[in-house]
Amino acid sequence: MIHSEKNRRRAMALLRILAVAGAYYVAADLGLLRQVTVHGAVVTPLWPPTGIALGALLVMGLRVWPGIALGSLLVIATLSGSVSASTAVVVAGNTLAPVCAFLLLRGVGFRPELARLRDGVVLVFLGAMTGMAISASTGTLVLLADGKLPASGFWPAWAAWWAGDVMGVLVVTPLLLVLRRLRMPRLTDRWVEGTALLLVAVPCTLLATRSSLSMLYLVFPVLVWAALRFQLAGSAPCALLISVLAVVAGTDRVGPFMDHTMLEVMVNLTVLNGAVALTALLLAALVAEQQTVRHRIECACEELADLVDQLAPGRSAAAWPSRSRDERESR
Repeated sequence: MIHSEKNRRRAMALLRILAVAGAYYVAADLGLLRQVTVHGAVVTPLWPPTGIALGALLVMGLRVWPGIALGSLLVIATLSGSVSASTAVVVAGNTLAPVCAFLLLRGVGFRPELARLRDGVVLVFLGAMTGMAISASTGTLVLLADGKLPASGFWPAWAAWWAGDVMGVLVVTPLLLVLRRLRMPRLTDRWVEGTALLLVAVPCTLLATRSSLSMLYLVFPVLVWAALRFQLAGSAPCALLISVLAVVAGTDRVGPFMDHTMLEVMVNLTVLNGAVALTALLLAALVAEQQTVRHRIECACEELADLVDQLAPGRSAAAWPSRSRDERESR
């Protein structure tokens, strides 16, 4: 019985590792559909595998890091057609970046529920911006050492690599954390509002990213609507939709990205996607935090009313809890 239980746990651990590796590889294939070249370095404006890697660590723990390494190895081997010492260094950097980001987040008490503003802030500055500097630095240094990148192109290539990795974390990781606790909602009016949000978000984003009139600002009212009404469950998918359609338009050089060099397109995409991700993440976390505080205040009021009712039975204070509940329902 003991041996069978150990074998079952080992099999489950192996399956988790393989699942992470498979998800990493598939996400890389999707990201490479819109690859660009900056000074000879192949990068993407949005690199989903970094979001997959950090999300897997936050959900399943540090024990799945071999899946990240395996997925990264498969991606690089597929792209280059061979495995070398440089491949090992890049794989190490791609693995170390999300692992360090995870350790930094765990060290400051990060909660995957993203129900506090501080959780959104540390995910942005520690999980994304700080952690992903490792993979960007490792990758560009390897390209420079192998002679595939001129010295003058180091910082542009580093910035593009870093921006793509950061966007992967900011856009994909919150979505994974939402899907982790997703439950089928009850049939209420929120289904109607959610459908209306979707019907508005898609055409507005297409218009904003493909119109030559520079109307990128149209995406932010939709994003604010999603965050205020549905918190992260609404803002995370909207941020992903906006980022994907913006990347498609940018790499096609249409709409506001027309007549720009690829480096300028990368800068514009980084600014836009960064602003979208920050707005979605921080506003949703702020709304969730305020709702938590309000719920605690309401619970404290109920407990106080019950205490007054017990200390003064038969008096008018006994009606306070019912009035308090009626007032909340009317709101």
